[in-house]
Amino acid sequence: MGTIDGNMVALDARDGHEVWNTRLGRPEAGYSVTVAPLVVKNKIIAGPAGGEYGISGFLSAYDPETGKEIWRFKTVPEPGEPGHETWAGDSWKHGGGSIWTTGSYDPDLNVIYWGIGNPGPDWNGVGREGDNLYTSSVIALDADTGKLKWHFQFTPHDEFDFDATQVPVLADMDWQGKPRKLLMFANRNGFFYVLDRVTGEFLLGKPFEKVTWATGLDAKGRPIQTGHSTPEGMNLYPNNQGATNWYNPAFSPHTGLFYIPTWMETSSVYTSRTEEYREGNQFTAGGATHDVPGLRPGPTNTRLPEAGYGAIQAVDPRTGAIKWKFKMTDVTDSGVLVTASDVVFAGGREGYFYALDARTGAMLWKSMVGGQVSAGPTTYAVDGKQYVSIPAGNAVFTFGLRE
Repeated sequence: MGTIDGNMVALDARDGHEVWNTRLGRPEAGYSVTVAPLVVKNKIIAGPAGGEYGISGFLSAYDPETGKEIWRFKTVPEPGEPGHETWAGDSWKHGGGSIWTTGSYDPDLNVIYWGIGNPGPDWNGVGREGDNLYTSSVIALDADTGKLKWHFQFTPHDEFDFDATQVPVLADMDWQGKPRKLLMFANRNGFFYVLDRVTGEFLLGKPFEKVTWATGLDAKGRPIQTGHSTPEGMNLYPNNQGATNWYNPAFSPHTGLFYIPTWMETSSVYTSRTEEYREGNQFTAGGATHDVPGLRPGPTNTRLPEAGYGAIQAVDPRTGAIKWKFKMTDVTDSGVLVTASDVVFAGGREGYFYALDARTGAMLWKSMVGGQVSAGPTTYAVDGKQYVSIPAGNAVFTFGLRE
């Protein structure tokens, strides 16, 4: 497990005693470990968070017996490394590139896929001209060596804190009449992407929520950017939390649909400022005011739209078309689970746990769990009976079919 003070700890599962403790970064400099490690063969893979404190990020593999580092991939390249030229001057030294969520692994290709966090400082890109690789990207690494196979950057020169900290979903399916190994990614920036996971080739990109920071994507998937974070502030969609975020989506090979927990119709006023790096202090150089009903303070008295809502959306990955949408009153931080019996499970901030028809989005049932759902559902079987569990508030709730 990772610790908030920047360590990776191995515990004996039988009695809880510490086996080893490896420091990934100094907490005084903002390094922390919030990610659940990924186990691949004989390696434990994880990396630090702390992009809001001006860390220089990386993803590493560790020996499960000793905690010794086996390889390291720097998510902010240093001088002489590929991608370093995308950072101006010394801006790479505090370039961010956090590891927030667990990646995915393809055992046939022996490749891991990982979403990388935002550049630093978050909201002012003036001092870090360039695309700022490999921030706000998905990277594909050889699991044995950590060598880069390919990368795809969703938000070059990110000015909106649009971390690519979503879960890469892997699927083998027909693509335009031919079988293909795909990677699907619903991004915080409001676009849904389909990539070839062998080569990294961009295949499709469509908005799944209102997007005004860009007018679309070009033929290679690069955003056609029109909005910016400015000293005066610019109101843009989606909001700083993103169209989606760290909560997991799901894909069903039965229905062929991709299910996304979404924040709908929400914007933020993105504001930049000048800020010097100081170790241990936040290094964001701006901020984002979330949309609220009423007037935004300031001489222009800009009226913001009404606050939005949460939804579970079903997207056809072959076209990007939204097939159905299940609306909630409040926004949602819940992960999504889809089963082979074509049921989608999800929750929300309202305190409900929902079971939906995976093909139509119709609600099958719901249950009040008394607290915000901020986790992904889990299903399992014991003695031939299947259950689904969800943490909410300070309890875990488990459901099964009526007997």
